[in-house]
Amino acid sequence: MRGFRDALEQSEKDGVAIGHFNVADWVLLKAVLASGQELKVPVVVGASEGEREFFGVRQIAALVRSLREECDCPIFLNADHTHSLAKAVEAARAGFDAIVFDLSALPFEQNVRQTKEAVETLKTINSAILVEGEIGDIGTGSEIHEKAPDLSRGLTSPAEAKQFVESTGVDILAPAVGNMHGMLKSMVQGQTRKRLDIQRIAQIKSAARVPLTLHGGSGTDDDDLRKAIAAGINIIHVNTELRVAWRHGLEEGLAKQPDEVVPYKILPFAVESVKKVARSRLKLFNAHR
Repeated sequence: MRGFRDALEQSEKDGVAIGHFNVADWVLLKAVLASGQELKVPVVVGASEGEREFFGVRQIAALVRSLREECDCPIFLNADHTHSLAKAVEAARAGFDAIVFDLSALPFEQNVRQTKEAVETLKTINSAILVEGEIGDIGTGSEIHEKAPDLSRGLTSPAEAKQFVESTGVDILAPAVGNMHGMLKSMVQGQTRKRLDIQRIAQIKSAARVPLTLHGGSGTDDDDLRKAIAAGINIIHVNTELRVAWRHGLEEGLAKQPDEVVPYKILPFAVESVKKVARSRLKLFNAHR
């Protein structure tokens, strides 16, 4: 199977983006993998520090390895939003393909210095591992928010992006371009959508000259996502939409079978619900394939 770097380069040539979906349990992992297999496109499975703590760092790595041996679609494993070098090293040693080393909450120079150190350390563990850095403010928490935070002052500039990439040696950059983590209640209800600064994406891509990740893709306007891919976004993260689908599917399974206690008879409802969302996102991200 091709490596993650090769898959990224191919997606750039094809004018598509790779879907990144966070998982915290087997239901989500099963649904994401099935969606990638059905559409015959690569997928990235992401696990944040909290998700890794629940799932088990070595356990999710072992599961993904075993799935790779059986499936014909590329599946890659990413340690999402990792805030310390110790946690990053733990994921690298477990066999993750990529790590998001996120110190975006720190002052820029401190973020640069510590990210550079992380890149050097992680590459000694696995020279093929891809390290992603993050600058700007896209909020925190892949959950449902009452109101949107003001992120306008934390947008990434092309000059910052260029300096950050050149100073740290990161393989991938996650900029702030109007995106935010989580969703508003109005987005879950379909009344509002997130909008992106497409021109800023194009300028950052031109300045940074590395693959770009869009975090907080849930609830984003479809047309904005298409334009963002055309402007240079290579990976799109979706988490909250899957979590909402997971809950709705679980509730449906429990409601339709109120007396059922067998997990493998209830949980398929959640798998199907998540699959619908993952499949629709992957179709959108791979529209030009």
